[in-house]
Amino acid sequence: MAAIFVASSQTHLPDLPAGLSNHTGHFIAYAALGVAALRAFAGAAWAGVVGRQALKAVILASLYGVTDEFHQVFVANRVPGADDWVADTLGALTGVAIVLLAARTRRSRRARIDSV
Repeated sequence: MAAIFVASSQTHLPDLPAGLSNHTGHFIAYAALGVAALRAFAGAAWAGVVGRQALKAVILASLYGVTDEFHQVFVANRVPGADDWVADTLGALTGVAIVLLAARTRRSRRARIDSV
């Protein structure tokens, strides 16, 4: 969250590498935030990566995206945008979904190994 806040506080951000768009930057940053939040809510354990914790992580990241856009009202040369918030939320949702799917796959494989 601190890295997002610092970046959001800049009046001029450099272009992203490889010609990535602003929305792609939002997507990637909030995917990472969603995954970090899920890790925290799950107690840093694969067993804790469940739907309820995943939902909390997506909600937290999405709400932080709202506050980040509001914060930009007070930063010169920055403009808040609903499209940025959508990219934030979709990034968080995607990152969390990937980890949730990995956890379920891991548990499924583990159950098959244990039943042998």
